[in-house]
Amino acid sequence: MSSLPVKPASASGQSTSSSINLPQNRSWWARSRPLALLVALAATGATVTWLKPETHSLDYAVCSANRTIYTVDSDLPNVQCIVVHDTLISDAGDLEDITLRWRERWWSEIPLAGVVHLPWPFNFLEPSLRVINIQPDSIVVPGLTDAHAHMLHYGFKMNLNLEDCVSVDDVLSHLKAYVISHPDILGDPTRWIEGMGWDQNKWPGAQYPHADDFDREPLLRGRRISLARIDVHASWVSNRVLQLMAPLPEDIDGGLIVRDDHGKPTGIFVDNAMDLIPSQPFSEGRAMEYFTRATSDALAVGLTSVHDAFSVLEEIQFYKKLSETQKLPLRLYLMGNVNSDDYWGRQIPRLIQHGFGGRLTVRSVKLFTDGALGSFGAALLEPYSDNPSTSGIMRVRPEALAKLVRELSTDGWQVNIHCIGDRANHVVLDIYEDMLANASFSIGALRPRIEHAQILTQDDIKRTGKLGVILSVQPTHATSDMWYAEDRLGPKRIQGAYAYRTLLNASPTGVLPLGSDFPVEGINPLLGFYAAVSRLSVKGDSPHGPGGWYPSERLTRAEALKGMTLDTAYASFSEDILGSLSIGKKADFVVLDRDIMTVSMEDILGAKVTATVIDGEVEYGNL
Repeated sequence: MSSLPVKPASASGQSTSSSINLPQNRSWWARSRPLALLVALAATGATVTWLKPETHSLDYAVCSANRTIYTVDSDLPNVQCIVVHDTLISDAGDLEDITLRWRERWWSEIPLAGVVHLPWPFNFLEPSLRVINIQPDSIVVPGLTDAHAHMLHYGFKMNLNLEDCVSVDDVLSHLKAYVISHPDILGDPTRWIEGMGWDQNKWPGAQYPHADDFDREPLLRGRRISLARIDVHASWVSNRVLQLMAPLPEDIDGGLIVRDDHGKPTGIFVDNAMDLIPSQPFSEGRAMEYFTRATSDALAVGLTSVHDAFSVLEEIQFYKKLSETQKLPLRLYLMGNVNSDDYWGRQIPRLIQHGFGGRLTVRSVKLFTDGALGSFGAALLEPYSDNPSTSGIMRVRPEALAKLVRELSTDGWQVNIHCIGDRANHVVLDIYEDMLANASFSIGALRPRIEHAQILTQDDIKRTGKLGVILSVQPTHATSDMWYAEDRLGPKRIQGAYAYRTLLNASPTGVLPLGSDFPVEGINPLLGFYAAVSRLSVKGDSPHGPGGWYPSERLTRAEALKGMTLDTAYASFSEDILGSLSIGKKADFVVLDRDIMTVSMEDILGAKVTATVIDGEVEYGNL
């Protein structure tokens, strides 16, 4: 073939010598003798231009011999291969079919008047699609999304993580080791010590700690210490911090300053009272440190998108600036918030697929109604069963909340509201029901969300379906809280708590986005997948035994996978480009080393991510 004057085009896309136009009818060429014609053309001195379309040079297919590519596309749920072109899924199906279609597309895009198909043995000149075969036991799933998480809080927690502490003394030991390992803090008692993760429900007696506890350790005495509870709905501070905060108000709306029998603050501040605690000002340097840690850990467990469920203005500006200087490592869907009694919707920049790669979106806001069950802050319609002195905390007056929701919705924001207790959920559903009575509001267009939807009455569960409100839930909250939740709520209310099967059945669209609330829970989405389908702890047990806690509320594996892919995409207005391995959508996918859809329940958490791919590029691992 080297004697034939067949050569590539010039950089301008035109042949550098005279050429003959070939007929456009490729079927004619298939029936002809193209090699003989090429020889004849060469004998005349003409040049046949060979133009290879560079746009396809980096295309590749990922294939599974066992057809264990789970697309979460109901029209084609399992395929042997997907084809990646640029940043998109360009085809899906059997290897033979996708290869044929790819070659047809390749030939059709050559800018010649016609195309020559070469027979064997000369077909080495034709293009070939790069095929990557995953291991026989591996699977491919769409990129996983966490529908409710906190990126910078995750990095903050990892700096001083108290989650595994089993007592106050254990916390003190961790703090002492932390101070000793940080010479800058050791030598300067004015430096703040901030951490997160303690949970008094894990400790003997299950009682709140006290500011005096810090003074038992000489190295900690007199230092500025502020430690957030695991749910970030309560903080424990030292006596030195209490001195800095003095004088304290007697009460605070939507919060609680815990006091002893003599009225003296104990160092525990719940919900809105936490706003009284001084803290370090926002720092881009610290934010970058926290963000880097969070994204690194997220990609390693297969997360390609995160819905950040509380982003203040400084954080939004940080992400915006970062996205304009580099491609974000993963997709971020931010829920903005401003701590103000006045309308603040116009203070937040509205960003849709912003920055390099279009990976940053800000089109939603985050509001709060109540606190958390573990700190007795969840707002209940009736008193707590194990603490009848309280029914929890409403952090905002219903009238004020309704006004803000209406204003934000009128301004086009998706409104996502934190609701744990049945009273909180009831109040928010009342607001949406009133809004629906006004024809100018469309729930379908605004897609409002209730974040957590943890405890609802049976009637309100039915109302969620009638109104079409999206319920964003966290399955690991169920398996973390199951050891004390029924004590808190009693046998009747628990029937409407963590009721994921019932909530999904009530949804008119069949949508139930799943998240983790990390760093409150672990960052690995398989923890949520496992919790949703098993209702068991990671040790394989529950208050109801190895069959799971209220097992009738389990999701199927297909529902759980959809909950962290296509449902999360719908909850962020991106189901047209994300959430399934469908043709035309973004090439975001994850390779796991075992089939979580079929392995035994106890083997699910053993699955490891071998590759995390976003926009067709490997962000973690290898293909």
